[in-house]
Amino acid sequence: MEILGYIAALIAAIAFAVLVIFLAKTLKAASRTLNDVASTLEGVEKQMQGITSETAELLSKTNHLAEDIGAKAQKLNTLVDGIEGIGDTVNSLNNSIRNVSNKVALSAEQNTEQTGQVLKWGSVILDLWKKKKQNEANESVSVPAVQPTEQPLPVKETSY
Repeated sequence: MEILGYIAALIAAIAFAVLVIFLAKTLKAASRTLNDVASTLEGVEKQMQGITSETAELLSKTNHLAEDIGAKAQKLNTLVDGIEGIGDTVNSLNNSIRNVSNKVALSAEQNTEQTGQVLKWGSVILDLWKKKKQNEANESVSVPAVQPTEQPLPVKETSY
């Protein structure tokens, strides 16, 4: 029976040795995996630093762009306000012209007889003035008699 005890102890020792060997292999594999994870995390950390610096630069450019857009929008608002003022001025001018036109039309309707007489007298005066200018033109233009000269005037030849 003692042999059975020694055999059992030997089997237990071999089983323990096999268990230790498999456990050592598993721990080595786990160690390699953890080393790979550590190196991967280092690479990720470096990439994150690059992304962080690029993000900060992008944020800075975005802020600058937002300030530039704000300044240009303010200038555009000033321009729109100016155009609005011009539009108001044009509307006022149109209203003034409309009022004057309405007043002239109303006055012409109220004084149609006097307006007709003024137009008649105006056309008569204009006709008299044209006749006077025509008479003055006829009197000032007197054609002197042309004396023949001994030598004929040179004639320029033109070809068509």
